[in-house]
Amino acid sequence: MQSKFHFRNAQGQIQWRAPALTVVAVAISAALWLAYSSKTTAQASTTEKQGADKELVFELARADIATAELKELSSQLPISGSLMPESQVTVRAKVVAEVAEAPLQEGVAVQKGQVIARFTAADLHARLTTQEAAVDEAQARLALAQKNRLSNETLLKQNYISQNAYDTTHNGLELAQASLKSALSQKQVAQLALADTLVRSPLDGVISKRHVQPGEKVSPDTALYNIVNLSRLTLEAQVPASEIPRVKAGQKVLFQVDGYGGREFQGKVARINPATEAGSRSMMVYIAVDNADAALRGGMFAKGNLVLEKTAAVTTVPLTAVKQLNGADVVYEIVDNKVKVQTVKLGLRSEDEGRVQVVQGLATGAVLISSRLDGVKAGSKVKLPQLNALSKG
Repeated sequence: MQSKFHFRNAQGQIQWRAPALTVVAVAISAALWLAYSSKTTAQASTTEKQGADKELVFELARADIATAELKELSSQLPISGSLMPESQVTVRAKVVAEVAEAPLQEGVAVQKGQVIARFTAADLHARLTTQEAAVDEAQARLALAQKNRLSNETLLKQNYISQNAYDTTHNGLELAQASLKSALSQKQVAQLALADTLVRSPLDGVISKRHVQPGEKVSPDTALYNIVNLSRLTLEAQVPASEIPRVKAGQKVLFQVDGYGGREFQGKVARINPATEAGSRSMMVYIAVDNADAALRGGMFAKGNLVLEKTAAVTTVPLTAVKQLNGADVVYEIVDNKVKVQTVKLGLRSEDEGRVQVVQGLATGAVLISSRLDGVKAGSKVKLPQLNALSKG
């Protein structure tokens, strides 16, 4: 417990006073606190100044950068449509007859000239026999008319008959010749009708539909079979009229069909319909498809892309790397860990591939910022990811 001293003043009153040592200690503490406070404030000011003077460095991830690469670039137009056989035919009857045989079922392959149906032919055989007899009769009449004409020609020279009698004989010869020609024609018709009792395939293909059964009576133009040739198909696709100026015969088409996994089929534009489809602003484009392995079938639905334009290997960059600055196309190139705003001239764009051709202003292999980074500008310092990570990307 601290002791206190007291004294009497002039009036004789007692007053208490703290020791002098206590007063000195308080003074020293205050001085030390003021010195510490000043030092802390000075250090804080120095730290803030150093932080303001320190330059900002953007550390980039692999996803933030891209490289200008040599690539083939193409502009494509999405298309879809149905596949139709290029060659297909409906085989019809040519005679009135009864079906004796029609053995082929749907899905059976046939060859050109193969018999696919047979009709009963008894009445046609009889008709041919009748026409052959008519020909024989016409030939006999012609022979007689020729003999009479020759005989009358001799008699006319000897003045045994008149000119009128001779002319009559000559007319008889001409009528006999015409009768023979008619008989021969009728015989040919009967022969053709008999030949038509054997129905043959007009092309190589596959039976897609059988319309008749044995025992049915048919007449001319009765449908017998539908036959399709699957070696070549046509993809019929509607294309907006606004895109038609860019579509040309010979352009490649790549497409896929449901059920074939990731298999990609190929075709070429064969022709373009000159008129728009009714009720739409689209025009039909016909794409020839080689189907030598018969993998595709008529009526299948296909989806793919028509390659409107394709380049050789050119310098390309991702579309996300191209920015607009003061109305110009620019890229943020990284040179010596600093950002350089480089103006570029662009060429073919491919939305499907997400890249664009750089015609001028950038060298292959240049490293670019491909993502949007707030605060990055010309001259900004950046830190790239590891070089091995870049090479793997």
